[in-house]
Amino acid sequence: MPWLKLLHIAALVVWCGSLLYLPALLNHALVLRKDAGFAQGTPPMPRYFYNTVATPAALLAIGSGTLLFLLHGLMGGWLILKLGAVVAMVAAHGLFGWLILRLEMGIFSGVKLATLAGLIVALLGILGVLGVVLAKPLEWG
Repeated sequence: MPWLKLLHIAALVVWCGSLLYLPALLNHALVLRKDAGFAQGTPPMPRYFYNTVATPAALLAIGSGTLLFLLHGLMGGWLILKLGAVVAMVAAHGLFGWLILRLEMGIFSGVKLATLAGLIVALLGILGVLGVVLAKPLEWG
């Protein structure tokens, strides 16, 4: 089923790119909101991007990865490490969604620091997945 693996990789690339782009969108929305005063709400782009690009890509990547695991019976120590890295990516994804909600509610304190923390967690997860996948041919058992 090479099409399933291709779908998984494509969805993962889009999701990883989204996790790297969302912090920039959040910081931009924060700057716009602070500069605009009380007359303007939070720009809709972070929520739109989160709902229409990042979340569907995440669900597709996780769903297709689960199907690959179930259909091919993949097991090994590398899988546990990869799933741990995916958990970090999911945590960053959830944090970005929570930060979007905070911005929409007008709560700006701590958003910049939390965005940086989310970016670091996302980067660790992305690099973890990449490292484990590239090291997998070493047959970790």
